Amino acid sequence: MTQDFCFEVDHASRLADARKTALELAARLGFDEDSAGRAALVVTEAGTNMLKHARGGRLVLRVVTVADAPAIEVLALDRGPGIVDVARSLGDGYSTAGSPGTGLGALTRLSTAFDVYSRPGAGTAVLARVAEQRTPAAPKGLHTEGLAIAKPGEDVCGDAWAVQPRIDGTMILVADGLGHGLGAAEAARAAVAAFLGSRDASPAARLQDVHLALRSTRGAAAAVADIDAARGVVRFAGLGNVAGAIVTPESTRQMVSRDGTAGVIAVRRPEFTYPWSRDAAVIVYSDGLTSHVSLSTYPGLLQRHPSLIAGVLYRDFTRGRDDATVVVCKELAA
Repeated sequence: MTQDFCFEVDHASRLADARKTALELAARLGFDEDSAGRAALVVTEAGTNMLKHARGGRLVLRVVTVADAPAIEVLALDRGPGIVDVARSLGDGYSTAGSPGTGLGALTRLSTAFDVYSRPGAGTAVLARVAEQRTPAAPKGLHTEGLAIAKPGEDVCGDAWAVQPRIDGTMILVADGLGHGLGAAEAARAAVAAFLGSRDASPAARLQDVHLALRSTRGAAAAVADIDAARGVVRFAGLGNVAGAIVTPESTRQMVSRDGTAGVIAVRRPEFTYPWSRDAAVIVYSDGLTSHVSLSTYPGLLQRHPSLIAGVLYRDFTRGRDDATVVVCKELAA
């Protein structure tokens, strides 16, 4: 389980830390010099764009796996004026800040995968991934991405998440260790290990396995969501303040978690079943985000990459005083 890194970028000097982390991640992954350089340039370009057009924002770096190969993902999240014409801004020579206008165009060339979402007056979110090799397009089917960001001032995140794909379906865990820091992180990691090691087919039974495994820890809030694409349903079981929602272009349906703490006290763990359609996203998140996330005021966001959706939700719904995790699962078109 790798750590996600979040940098508040409000001055050019803050970019140095993010760039250094990108190079360290590249070295850890064994990237060649060219790929490491591209990762560092992506961080520099994305951060410079935020400072120039939005007076700053957040850069999130994490390691992902694409087609069995590692990649460095960079999310640039700002609440600036947004982009009126995204397609035009991707071309070189277009600028609203009196610059050469090569920012987003440079990012598309440097990246092995790229996506952007922006609303005029409501900010911009950019996703850029750098891998050593150009990776094939993701196949059609369910894809799950998420962020786990530590509370400001903490070195480790007390939240964790995991995904277990299967034929025409996916099961997701989000665990929020009680409190913050190392003890919370140990509980969350134990929850992930128990979840991935379990062979129980139902979310309620899988959650019971997590509960038993966390008895020697401080405990955690936890939820398991199982998306069964063949049957068109989501089964959900949760304990404590980990929430789930099924989001379509027309609606948001909250899923039910029960009071309790995995590893400490677990009341009856009923499992709830909800209808799911192929245009829907399942979102599971810790209480580092506000209790009811919604995409109703984000036209077109549901069609974007799940990492980009997670980034926008983190940017706009995080409480800012807790560990925060948000996981998005949706079906990609061919």
